[in-house]
Amino acid sequence: MPQPNDLSRSLVALDHNSTIIAVVELSQSSWLVGGGLPGIERQPRKKLEPSPERLLALLHRWRDEAIKAGRNITRIALAFEAGRDGFWLARWLAARGVEAHVIHPSSVAVSREHRRAKTDRLDTELLKRGFLGWLRGERGHCSMVRVPTLAEEDAKRPNRERECLVKERTRLVNRMKGALARLGIRNFRPTLRNAAEHLAGLYTPEGSPLPPNVAAELERDIARLGLVIGQIKQIEEARRQRLEEQPESRPHAMVRLLVRVVGIGTETADMLVNEVLSRPMRDRRAVARYAGLTGAPDESGTKRREQGLAKAGNARVRRGMIPLAWRFLRFQKDSALARWYQARTADRRAGTRKTMIVALARKLLIALWRFVTTGERLEGVVLRPAA
Repeated sequence: MPQPNDLSRSLVALDHNSTIIAVVELSQSSWLVGGGLPGIERQPRKKLEPSPERLLALLHRWRDEAIKAGRNITRIALAFEAGRDGFWLARWLAARGVEAHVIHPSSVAVSREHRRAKTDRLDTELLKRGFLGWLRGERGHCSMVRVPTLAEEDAKRPNRERECLVKERTRLVNRMKGALARLGIRNFRPTLRNAAEHLAGLYTPEGSPLPPNVAAELERDIARLGLVIGQIKQIEEARRQRLEEQPESRPHAMVRLLVRVVGIGTETADMLVNEVLSRPMRDRRAVARYAGLTGAPDESGTKRREQGLAKAGNARVRRGMIPLAWRFLRFQKDSALARWYQARTADRRAGTRKTMIVALARKLLIALWRFVTTGERLEGVVLRPAA
């Protein structure tokens, strides 16, 4: 039986006489299950409440019906679209002998009518046709998402939580500065440790103290900001301890190796490793596609046009790689990638630099992927001494 997280096509030939095919349309209130049973002409469809036990019982019931029809069932293949429910259902079913796959939602071709009919029943039939074609090994029907382990998903949480907390910190600081700017006060720094003490000594340009409601609001915002900053520090300290306690684990070893590159800090290295570099990638093209740093050409007849970035991959990686590419040019001026960029932006045009920085980010990500996975050296890159 193929592994549920295998991105390649099924190596087991699809035997319609011994395989039960099922697809599930997941929603918050109900699950619609459609199936194909060997030896039974009807195409069953059943709506269930969101319960994995009920889904498994339904699959076993369909298996018993096919066995009564004279078929020897050796395989149950099920698929559903990636979405809000994540990958827990695929792992749960795989642990109970069901071959579970997760379909990439944007890989399923749909009708291009202006107002196409869309219901759970129609979506189930569409998923079933695409899943059957994928099981037969035919190209273009759909593509599957790799199912991560629970540990791999959990490793992403600290970095993503810190990202949300940093946004919250920025929002609170901007809100406080905006409230004070409306009163003519522009020299207050909310991130200082003694910001609450400074707040009590603020006066407006008219010489009056802060209005009572504004002062109370700012005091609450400062307290909230202190809590957010404290949580950010806790996340960073916990990450530092993990790197020190388990330096030989594969993701931590990758982080420690990336941090040696001058211009890459611990936060960026942790994000890159947990989001992309520790994933099993087929080749360099897969790495660039996963980051959404590939182009989207629009070609038909004599028309040749580039629509820009596909933006179909991991947005966190893409948002992180563009600033990293600019930092790389600053700290690694003598590297081969920096010289490549400088040679292609010699005209100093803003449009050229904007286009080529994306190309540099793509090349840099591939080079870092090779650096941490195969040990391929980065030409001309300055490394810090190994800690």
